[in-house]
Amino acid sequence: MDEIRILSPTAILGYGFPPESLNNGIKRRPHAIAVDAGSTDAGPYYLGTGAGKDMERLAQFAQVMVLDLKPLLKASLENGIPLIIGSAGGAGGNPHLEGISALVQLIAHEEKWRFKLALIQAEIDKDSIRDKLKQGKVNPLGPVPELTEQEIDQSVRIVAQMGVGPFIKALEQGAQVIIAGRASDPSMFAALPLIHGFDRGLALHMGKILECGAIAAEPGSGSDVMLGTLRKDHFLVEPMNPERRCTVASVAAHSLYEQADPWHLYEPGGMVDLSRVEFRAETERAVRVSGNAYRPSDGYRIKLEGAALVGYRTICMAGVRDPSVIAHLESILEETQNRTRGQFKGFEKWSLHFHVYGKNGVMGALEKDKSVPHEAGLLIEVIAPSQGEASSICMFVHAFILHHGFPGRTSTAGNLAFPFSPQDIPMGPVHRFNIYHLMDVEDPLSFFPIQIIEVGYE
Repeated sequence: MDEIRILSPTAILGYGFPPESLNNGIKRRPHAIAVDAGSTDAGPYYLGTGAGKDMERLAQFAQVMVLDLKPLLKASLENGIPLIIGSAGGAGGNPHLEGISALVQLIAHEEKWRFKLALIQAEIDKDSIRDKLKQGKVNPLGPVPELTEQEIDQSVRIVAQMGVGPFIKALEQGAQVIIAGRASDPSMFAALPLIHGFDRGLALHMGKILECGAIAAEPGSGSDVMLGTLRKDHFLVEPMNPERRCTVASVAAHSLYEQADPWHLYEPGGMVDLSRVEFRAETERAVRVSGNAYRPSDGYRIKLEGAALVGYRTICMAGVRDPSVIAHLESILEETQNRTRGQFKGFEKWSLHFHVYGKNGVMGALEKDKSVPHEAGLLIEVIAPSQGEASSICMFVHAFILHHGFPGRTSTAGNLAFPFSPQDIPMGPVHRFNIYHLMDVEDPLSFFPIQIIEVGYE
């Protein structure tokens, strides 16, 4: 093959895309459709709770997912090209994999479609990680503490980021549709090109740009379609919406996206050296990328992500319009903290947090603009060992602030305006990322088992 074309319909499955853009992309006769479906950007909730296992939990995603899945499945089956989905369900654990698989099979049943489906698991059992830890083969990724057996035990769920290997294996087994657990961003885009012998560095770099849909275009959008065309010594990226175009600046900038190091793109098994990469306008809407090089690592390491339960959260949202309240807000909140500690001193392991939007709510102590706004939004957050405790503390806090007196107070009817009733909103379980480490493995494929399902076959 002189070139291979990979179509990326959207930045995240569920973000949507214009039907016309997808049609334009299909007219270019891609060899595969690949789409990312998850990220750690949304925090540890989805990994910790396993949201996505049953239809009740999946309900909040089901409609937007189906809106994306149905046309993508149709395009895949009608054109005889694989549909490859990575990091299923947001976090890529087994429950998320099962949830997206159930949606795909439901759509297939309704449409009477028949195809071979591959499910690739990414959850790692704790015993395997404990064994590797004892062997000294688990190390922190970035500024995080050394992993301990206690943290492994506390994890609700642990996933590993797969590289291209499991996708290649599933494609070689004849899968028409692949749904994978947690995966590195470029892996689902690079798998088919690597089967056909294309350069690994170019394939991975192209995948890194494609995984965000048309964000690398001008104007950028995560809800639009991008086509990548990989050749022997370069690749092209081009949006499928005629209202967008790729420029040297937009594509070069996206090569730095989510990268701590602008010159090196690290993936399982190696690194793509971008220090000599070149970007050149191929047409008014397409950019050519060349000059990178792949450097294999000495061993193979996979990234682990784990989530542990912290407690349960209740929040209260309120607005402040009284200038005297705003002027004294810091002291009011400090007194509220002190009073709440005294009131609930018998409760264990709870925390109270204030987020004042309009007054350093986003940047906090890092905010440079200290001007006083004419109104502010107050978000009260309480985390406690149980939902009941969190709600009780939050109720006390909002009532204390509502009627708290301070020097110069004029509005005795109340310091806060509440947009909702009830004021206190239980948010459910709270998790933290407690594992963010690299694990050395001899055979990465052994950690990502593949299940083949004949969908629609009797």
